[in-house]
Amino acid sequence: MSDSLLAACGMLSPSIAGQALALDFMPLEQQRQMTIKAANVTLYYEQEGKPYVINMIDTPGHIDFTGRVTRSLRAIDGAVVVSDAVEGIMTQTETVTRQALEERVRPVLYINKIDRLVKELRLTADKMQAWLADIVSDFNNLIDAYAEPEYKEKWKVSIQSSTVSFGSAKDRWGFNFDMARKTGVKFSDIYKAYTEDGVKELSEKSPLHEAVLGMVVKHHPPPHVAQPYRIPKIWKGDLNSDVGKALLACDEKGPIVMMVTNVVVDPQAGVVATGRLYSGTVRDGDTVYLLGAKREGRIQSVNMYMGPFREIIGTMSAGNIPALLGLEYARSGETISTIKDVASFEAIKYVSEPVVTIAIESKHPKELPKLVEELRKLSIEDPNLVVKIDEESGEMLLSGMGVLHLEIATTLIQQAGLEIVTSRPLINYRETIRGRAGPIMSKSPNRHNKIFMRVEALPDNIVELIRTGQINENTDKKQLAKTLRDLGWDSDEAKSVVTIDNKGNILLDATKGVQYLQESMDSIRSGFEDVMEEGPLSREYCRGVKVILHHYVPHEDPAHRTYAQLMPASRRGILGAMLSAQPTLLEPMLGIEVKCPAEQIGAIASVISSKRGKMLNVEQKEIVTIVEGEVPASETFDLSEIMRGATAGKALWNTHFKAWSQVPASILPTLITDIRKRKGLSPEPPQASEFIDTE
Repeated sequence: MSDSLLAACGMLSPSIAGQALALDFMPLEQQRQMTIKAANVTLYYEQEGKPYVINMIDTPGHIDFTGRVTRSLRAIDGAVVVSDAVEGIMTQTETVTRQALEERVRPVLYINKIDRLVKELRLTADKMQAWLADIVSDFNNLIDAYAEPEYKEKWKVSIQSSTVSFGSAKDRWGFNFDMARKTGVKFSDIYKAYTEDGVKELSEKSPLHEAVLGMVVKHHPPPHVAQPYRIPKIWKGDLNSDVGKALLACDEKGPIVMMVTNVVVDPQAGVVATGRLYSGTVRDGDTVYLLGAKREGRIQSVNMYMGPFREIIGTMSAGNIPALLGLEYARSGETISTIKDVASFEAIKYVSEPVVTIAIESKHPKELPKLVEELRKLSIEDPNLVVKIDEESGEMLLSGMGVLHLEIATTLIQQAGLEIVTSRPLINYRETIRGRAGPIMSKSPNRHNKIFMRVEALPDNIVELIRTGQINENTDKKQLAKTLRDLGWDSDEAKSVVTIDNKGNILLDATKGVQYLQESMDSIRSGFEDVMEEGPLSREYCRGVKVILHHYVPHEDPAHRTYAQLMPASRRGILGAMLSAQPTLLEPMLGIEVKCPAEQIGAIASVISSKRGKMLNVEQKEIVTIVEGEVPASETFDLSEIMRGATAGKALWNTHFKAWSQVPASILPTLITDIRKRKGLSPEPPQASEFIDTE
């Protein structure tokens, strides 16, 4: 589809459009016939003699790369949601549409692969129209469910308004209502084209690019129209300030304010930061501030991406997507500005979390520094890949959204000329507590300081706010207290938050009138951070734990209350309290959606239940049955073989991260022992009594 659009704008020879895969330019994307990275390109398009410049980003469709879609949505104002004519609105279509609506990006719908309706489902022209009308109404249900009230009706798509286009990208034809009126193409002509071999004439009479770009030009807003309603949603600064006014007006004469949405590490040029310029004009040599990194940087060169190529342009104005060289510390999500104390853009909220991990080691020890460098580069380019180097064992762990995500990452490492050995994929678990415990007292190693800790489980709604970045370490204290009070916390507790980590845990200070607390708090907080990184049961991250500093009895002499004394005491207090509060593990659950013939439902039900999963919904659509369920991620490694065997290859399915769920009590002890053995720890988890000091 993107090849057709490039060919229409004179950037690709029409004879190779469709085979060139110009925006899937990575060798890996060409081999696998799938999009892995988000590719930017700027199209020049003329409609009825009027010129338009369209900034387009081609994003991946696979759930494992959904983070790239999330980041790209921040840079654009309109989205063309591509749906398959046979599959209809799938889980991933729902996910990306929801993300677009949350970012106030206006969606229009393009239904692709119409040829499958004739060739595979053998639908007549009338049946085709009814089938496609169902897809349009399913899509509008998503807009109903996820759009904000003022956009619900305004942004609904319909065939009459030409916010829906149909076509076949492979055969390079497409049309919408406006084009049908102009060219006279009807569904009966499409049926005829495929039954009587007239596809070539159809693509000449009704080219795909006119349908898609016509829809974009007519319905997607230009930057100066979109920013007045998008900025209040994605930027939390003062809209009446000079910067706020420049952002709302997309003012190219205003101060530079840009958000980085993609970072590429170029072997020659270094870090290339691409993103949306919301205000001002960037030029070579400008000095800017990186607000998150708290550093100053100088733009060496202003470029723009044209698919695989980076063109040097020297200057670019607001509303565009520049690629800047020279900002070594820029990362995805960073706000760049010429003003030091401007408010940052909202953090990007990811749908999923890294739930699968592999261990990586270099085959040749001498290549170790090169491997560390390559992993650093990968984690800069893709913030959804988490690299962790275990300092005790020297083990390098790479976590990603799914098995495919990690497979692509390891292939990229191998393509960089490194020979590596990887473990089989492991599932990430989280540790949490079901009850409350404390206050538990622990003393510092020199026995001169006493710390009393309490713990309780955090409710899911607060964990979700932390995970999506709506409340975090840097949230304004008054705003944070108000948010927590609205969620039912009492006002004292809401005001006493010390720190929030990004995994969904909170440390509170409930002490009254304690001496020397201010100077000791950093050490106590380090103990909290240490336990949240490695919980007591199996040294996995903690999630949903509320830790309360109940009381603190310090020693008079500062020499006796150093970091070396207070950090271990705080750590022991939290471990003791957590082990007394019914600790357990959480495992990632994946939602599974299976499409199959009706007679296969029994086979699928038995596969899902054999995997500790459950069926949630069964829906019949014409000749296809859709089964929705959930299965633990740890049970899905051999799912493809088992599902294919049970259904004789007749089922199509996909999985997506759904939620964290408690591990069943029957398998918990064995699981903890297995994880501990794998990490080289003693098989039995510690007891609470090992950490609790008595008077």
